[in-house]
Amino acid sequence: MQGDVLLNTEWWMYALYLIGGVLTGMINVLAGNGSAITLSLMIFAGMPPGLANGTNRIGAMMQTITSVLAIRKTLRTRRLIQVSIPFFLPAFIGSFVGAYIVMDLDDDVLKKIIGVLMILILLSLLLNPKKWKRQTDPKKKVHTWVNYLWFFIIGVYTGFIQMGVGIMMLAIMVLSMQMSLKDSNIIKLIMAVVISIPAFLMFVAYGQVHWPSGLVLALGQSIGSVISARYFIYHPQVMQITRSVLIFILVLSILKLFQII
Repeated sequence: MQGDVLLNTEWWMYALYLIGGVLTGMINVLAGNGSAITLSLMIFAGMPPGLANGTNRIGAMMQTITSVLAIRKTLRTRRLIQVSIPFFLPAFIGSFVGAYIVMDLDDDVLKKIIGVLMILILLSLLLNPKKWKRQTDPKKKVHTWVNYLWFFIIGVYTGFIQMGVGIMMLAIMVLSMQMSLKDSNIIKLIMAVVISIPAFLMFVAYGQVHWPSGLVLALGQSIGSVISARYFIYHPQVMQITRSVLIFILVLSILKLFQII
């Protein structure tokens, strides 16, 4: 089992894991793609990409649970939870499917697919900023077969690699479901809990988890997610802040995926 491999990880690397985990948790609550930080740190420490992908799921699951628990339970939050519940099943099934498929997926092909998707989202942010600044349309029907399909695809994608799934969910909710970034962020956190569990269990079953590294990252991510969920997500300028963070993270991720930096 790869998860049982003893990696030569020095104490200072675990310190970096903790710091990187905090930053990842904060970024994931506001936008997404913080996994680019944790995956890069693990690979830098000498961890095989497949093992790093599985190990990353510990923190992803823990931070989503802690961030949802940290959300202020306002009337609007409770309404958004009700909106998200019908999407649980397709996303849950998709996550199992994606985690099963990824065991034999070529990493280079997946990186190219992710890179292209991120470029499209970045172009949408830059060329159609008004769509990303909209308020939630209460008359828009969100429980459609198209959106159920989208969340199944998101589940599959999460099973693949996790990295960037927050950005994908925000794009679908803002552009397809016509919701505000603020409301989309809250639903994103709720859905992230649902889709992280099946993939995590699959990677554990295949021995693709290095527990010491994953638990340190999970601690950092939980701390970062609580900070963002309790304070930043309710900031009056949260939509502008989220959009700016999204653009910054997307640019860095695209450059990294295409090995420009």
